[in-house]
Amino acid sequence: MKISILPAALTILLLSSACKEQSTVRSEDKTYPLLRVELSDRLLNSSFPATLRGRQTVEIRPQVSGMITEIRINEGDPVRKDSILFVIDQTQYKAAYEIAVANVKSAEAALSTAELVLESTRDLYENEVVSEFDLMTAQNDLVEAEAQLALARAEETRAYNNLSYTEVRSPVNGVASMTPYRVGALVSSTIAEPLVKVSDDSQIYAYFSMAENQMLDMVLETGSIQNAFRNIPEVQLEMSNGRMYDQPGKITALSGTIDQTTGAVSIRASFPNRNHLLRDGGSGSVIIPHQMNDCIVIPQSATFEIQDRIFVYKVIDGKASSAQIKVASVNNGSEYVVEDGLEVGDVIIAEGAGLVQEGTEIPNAAEFIEGEEPEA
Repeated sequence: MKISILPAALTILLLSSACKEQSTVRSEDKTYPLLRVELSDRLLNSSFPATLRGRQTVEIRPQVSGMITEIRINEGDPVRKDSILFVIDQTQYKAAYEIAVANVKSAEAALSTAELVLESTRDLYENEVVSEFDLMTAQNDLVEAEAQLALARAEETRAYNNLSYTEVRSPVNGVASMTPYRVGALVSSTIAEPLVKVSDDSQIYAYFSMAENQMLDMVLETGSIQNAFRNIPEVQLEMSNGRMYDQPGKITALSGTIDQTTGAVSIRASFPNRNHLLRDGGSGSVIIPHQMNDCIVIPQSATFEIQDRIFVYKVIDGKASSAQIKVASVNNGSEYVVEDGLEVGDVIIAEGAGLVQEGTEIPNAAEFIEGEEPEA
């Protein structure tokens, strides 16, 4: 029995043709979200990763050698200026100071004796009882006694200072770090790690970097780097937990040079820290606001990039036509401020521009343009 395959093949061909026709219809019926370009105002925030430092962080190191006999701080506690943090064994330094005091007294007695001898020798010389040599010898003995007293007093001062150095004090107000040393540890001025760090965190400095092109934009807008520095408004700090710090800060320092490795400018912002919430060594992000008025703002989803150039699709005569645009260096992460390439009244594809092809027909363009005509 012969089986004819012609009807089956014809059926498959017709089904295939029907599917293609249905697909074409769906493509033709597809609509795109459109946006008419208008002027608006925006407060844009730029975020810069920052490292936090106390206003002053001091490494406390001993100035004399010896064994730690007392630790008078709790790690992490606030400390006051001149408060005693550590005590180093004082025995040998007390003995050295007492010897120095005794040497001063001995030198003072020797000086007094030399003065008496010189006075007596001068009288004898005037009565021609002793020679000029004896007089000069007595004068030299007095000078030597004066030098010995000066030397003894210097030794006394050094011994006193060394004894005072056995009480390691904080030179600043601040908060103590953890200490790697315990009572009984032998320390000296050459130890690798400091006894403790004290951070004055009444003010916290947030150090961050800004790209050279962003700084140049600010300078060109304001006329000089000094004006750019003065015109930066109060800044905010986003803490490492994602929450905003409740006190605003100020930009207080700006590097005069550009880092050749990173091509960035180093900047410092200062924040009050009365509650000691922020800590030295922490991290966060400095948020700098930028108020822009009467500008063209479009969603970033309306753009696509080719080799670091940014494009949008304008709707011209019902079709998608790519156009390169120039955007401001500052953005809020979801929108761009367009400086060139678009004009008020232009209609663009507002979303999914990266999936659109040049010349794609936009079926809903005419309806959108007719229904969104601006009021007179």
